[in-house]
Amino acid sequence: MRPFVICCLVSLLLLTFYVREGEAGVIHSIRSGVNTVATPVRMVGAVVATPFNAIGNVFTNLSAPQETLSELKKQNEELTSELAQLTEAEKTAERLEGLLGLQSTYNLQSTAARIIGTTGDAWSQTVTIDKGSANGFEIGMPVCNSGGVIGQIIEVSAATSTVRLINDENSGVSAMVQSTRAQGILQGQPDGTLMLSYVPADADVKVGDVIITSGLGGRFPKGLPLGTVSSVSRAANATYYTIVVRAISTAESNEEVLVITSLTDEQAASSEDVAAANTAAQGNGAASTQDASADSADASTDGSTKE
Repeated sequence: MRPFVICCLVSLLLLTFYVREGEAGVIHSIRSGVNTVATPVRMVGAVVATPFNAIGNVFTNLSAPQETLSELKKQNEELTSELAQLTEAEKTAERLEGLLGLQSTYNLQSTAARIIGTTGDAWSQTVTIDKGSANGFEIGMPVCNSGGVIGQIIEVSAATSTVRLINDENSGVSAMVQSTRAQGILQGQPDGTLMLSYVPADADVKVGDVIITSGLGGRFPKGLPLGTVSSVSRAANATYYTIVVRAISTAESNEEVLVITSLTDEQAASSEDVAAANTAAQGNGAASTQDASADSADASTDGSTKE
């Protein structure tokens, strides 16, 4: 006991001196020096001990009760599931916000629906949505996602509708170049691309131009985005440009869509637009057979819907 008592007395004396002396005192200086020397040693010790601590944790986990491990595993699965649900809810909210933005910007009279299926063959580009005639949907109604037009209803049942996408080869939408108002018809191609056809070669069209609906035909509201020009070319002595268009939106990029149920007076093409389109058609023989009312979904179910 004698050494223990002596150590206690010495410690008590040192503590007393430490408390009573100033920051520059002898004991403070000794303590600072010891810390300086001991710090690298402690760091080396921590590095050396880390693998052993990890091994110890492994053995601790292995020796933990099975009930504890099962509970931890269950909690981990629940947290993973909750994270997935929150992420999905966030993505859905973003998509719905985009639809509301489009609806508000263009003052669309529309009803939301969800894509529940896609075409089952390589010869058509269609999707199925989860609402039909019971919701007031009819053949010919345009369908949009948050970026713009994606297609048009061609078949309706009580609870579902089939939508032909604008890149289907049987699709045709009256369109125009937004900047110059040059008129044409946006048509799907067998390879799934989009072509703006019947644009006269004297029109002003360049790569990057935005293509919008013209409102001719009375199906699509005027001014909805369709795509952007990705290439423009013209063969020698050709009457029309060859214009390839990149779609702004695809059905694959959204699960929710808007079905436009009716048009306001402001959204329909004006009489001046119709007159300009007819004048252009009269001056171009082939175009006259594809007149301004080329919106595809008068859509008879046999697929020959270009007018």
